Amino acid sequence: MSAYRGRSISSKWVKTKALLLNKELRNFVPDTKIYNQANLLTMLNKHKMVYVKPTTGSAGNGVIRVEKTKHYSFQNGQTRRTFPTFQGLFTALNKSKLNRTYLIQQGIHLLTHHNRIFDIRIMVQKNPKQSWEATGYIGRVAHPRKIVTNFHNSGKPLPLELLLGSYLQNRKKHDYITFLRQLSYKIAVHYQKVYPGFKEIGIDYGVDKKLKPWVLEVNTSPDPFIFNQLKEKKMFFKVLRFARSNGRFLPARRRRK
Repeated sequence: MSAYRGRSISSKWVKTKALLLNKELRNFVPDTKIYNQANLLTMLNKHKMVYVKPTTGSAGNGVIRVEKTKHYSFQNGQTRRTFPTFQGLFTALNKSKLNRTYLIQQGIHLLTHHNRIFDIRIMVQKNPKQSWEATGYIGRVAHPRKIVTNFHNSGKPLPLELLLGSYLQNRKKHDYITFLRQLSYKIAVHYQKVYPGFKEIGIDYGVDKKLKPWVLEVNTSPDPFIFNQLKEKKMFFKVLRFARSNGRFLPARRRRK
């Protein structure tokens, strides 16, 4: 067990391996490998679409979608390039990547809202009684011409109930959100066993066409302010209150006169 005591973990690879230690949770983890030429070819042959992403970083910066159809292609930001051979793709991809270590993650064909892909953020926090609680959930819709949903990368936060409305109705929708919150709770409890000291995590899920949720990333220093983008502020106020009880985003003290 690690001696971690509450600092943020930046490596996506480390966080992925932590999830894979749990027999139940690993069923929700996309196939993931360290980026190299052999692994990229294997993953493309197996999954046809993958995401190449930096092991460190945030806001979706540096994420590249790579696909194998009749040809090979990748999309970086709003730019898409196509190649007749894998070697041509790999050479160009290496020139487009940031100068850092990368992962290859199985591509999930995400649900859409008005033809724009979306994913889901669930916030799990220690409450004032120091018990884990799933306090917030929100959907994030990608810019029409981008492959990432992050708010700081032109994504748009929207109520999850709205985004799931085309796929689930009434009680089924409520039960599905409850399932996601329960799964997120289990992830938080597991992470605490592997890395003691966490008080907050944010889990990003991608949901496929069969409505299976996949853990795209676990954020160990999640931003509570995304929930302030919702018109209904009750969830945001609770998330922020818990964040402050955990020692984050404390209001500045008034200066003494």
